[in-house]
Amino acid sequence: MDQQFPNDQIFVAGEWQKGRGAEIRSDFAAEGTENTVISGASADDVDAAIERAKAAQAHAGWSGLKPHERASYLYRISDGITANIERIAWVQSRDTSKTLTETRALATSAAATFRYFGAVLETSDDLLTAPRGAYQTLSVYEPLGVVAAITPWNSPIASDAQKVAPALAAGNAVVLKPASWSPLVSLELARIVEEAGLPRGLFSVLPGSGREVGNRLVEHPDIAKVSFTGGTSTGRHLALAAARKLMPVSLELGGKSPTIVFEDCDEDLAIAGILFGIFSSSGQSCIAGSRLFVQRSIYDRFVARLVEATNRLRVGHPFDAATQVSSLVHPDHRESVEDYVRLGLDEGAELLTGGTRPDAPELTNGAFYAPTILAGVSNTARICREEVFGPVLVVMPFDDEADVIAQGNDNDYGLACGIWTRDYPKAMRVGHAIQAGTVWINTYKQFSISTPFGGDGDSGIGREKGRSGLRAYQRQKSFYTDLSGQPHPWARWPADD
Repeated sequence: MDQQFPNDQIFVAGEWQKGRGAEIRSDFAAEGTENTVISGASADDVDAAIERAKAAQAHAGWSGLKPHERASYLYRISDGITANIERIAWVQSRDTSKTLTETRALATSAAATFRYFGAVLETSDDLLTAPRGAYQTLSVYEPLGVVAAITPWNSPIASDAQKVAPALAAGNAVVLKPASWSPLVSLELARIVEEAGLPRGLFSVLPGSGREVGNRLVEHPDIAKVSFTGGTSTGRHLALAAARKLMPVSLELGGKSPTIVFEDCDEDLAIAGILFGIFSSSGQSCIAGSRLFVQRSIYDRFVARLVEATNRLRVGHPFDAATQVSSLVHPDHRESVEDYVRLGLDEGAELLTGGTRPDAPELTNGAFYAPTILAGVSNTARICREEVFGPVLVVMPFDDEADVIAQGNDNDYGLACGIWTRDYPKAMRVGHAIQAGTVWINTYKQFSISTPFGGDGDSGIGREKGRSGLRAYQRQKSFYTDLSGQPHPWARWPADD
């Protein structure tokens, strides 16, 4: 397997060239070492990419291809990702310090996403609607034009695919801006897209700062839509800019998801799911189950077992197959997580486990942080209301359904929820009552590209994935065709002399 980093070039509308923006340093946070430095994109690079993308989308025949013809490119991209799983996984692990086990899964997911949206495209139909007069009515879907996709650092290849695949399938050109902390794997995707033969100009990868590259993408008059995954504060800024343009946006933002454990649950099943829900990906997940509510009748016993299980988790190097919890993405991010834990303790929380950097000699140079559980605070504490984005769980008791629904919904986020019970009618009642875009019952953090995903409130606007994910990158147009052959009677023409 090739273990060289992408060279110092960005992908501007099908051409590899040196970026004209500030340098971007990619670090391997697990070891505290530098991967490489690349020249990031500038606002001028953004303008060039959009200009060429607009011309390619209009004149390369892309939007006019038959659905199965466009789908064939997505299948080739999927095959290219599959053929490069190990390289993509290695690059992403070096870029994000995720375990190889996870990055292989993310690369596999990305390949499946391109293949899925190729299939959706081939099997999507326009609508022959029911007429209300002497005419035939038809509703068709057309591409928007040039779409901007802005993705986060925590799972770039999968997030890239979830935006790029449906946008291309819908007939658009796409400008992708990856996060500055994880630019490398998106450039690997550009190489694969190029090798798949996508018409030149339809795809760009522009790593760069949000202030320069991101803002220019959002504000550019020729960007027809922005799909963004990231923090809520940035999402609000983006939404305001889009409102000035009357531009559609999709925003997949943060979360503070409740996990609910009822007294009748399978405790072994619940503990395993809770551990996975909060501590996999080192807690760096928007849907992390970071607020745990345990029914009071089993609270003490269950929490003691959970702490014991947490202490058994293997914290280690991302290239060690036994590792369950790896390094955080960057030392600065670890400091943010540490600040939140200190805040929780200042608010009166009891530290049940963790709260420190691991002391194993082989981990001291990395940005590691031990899986942490806090208790003894109310749902109104800041540690229970703000997204930590790290391996930090807060545990609270509840009395009954009404109590846990009220506490679960007492938060500005509305992304996900986990429910653990043997009583499925109860699970469905609570699941319907909780404000969340996704509800898991006796499982957690499971995904399917065929099932829509998104949140409400501070967790965002719109949905990704699923068959409707294709339509999110298209505009709808209706046709009326007269069948009567008669002039409209209102005109009173021709005149009846």
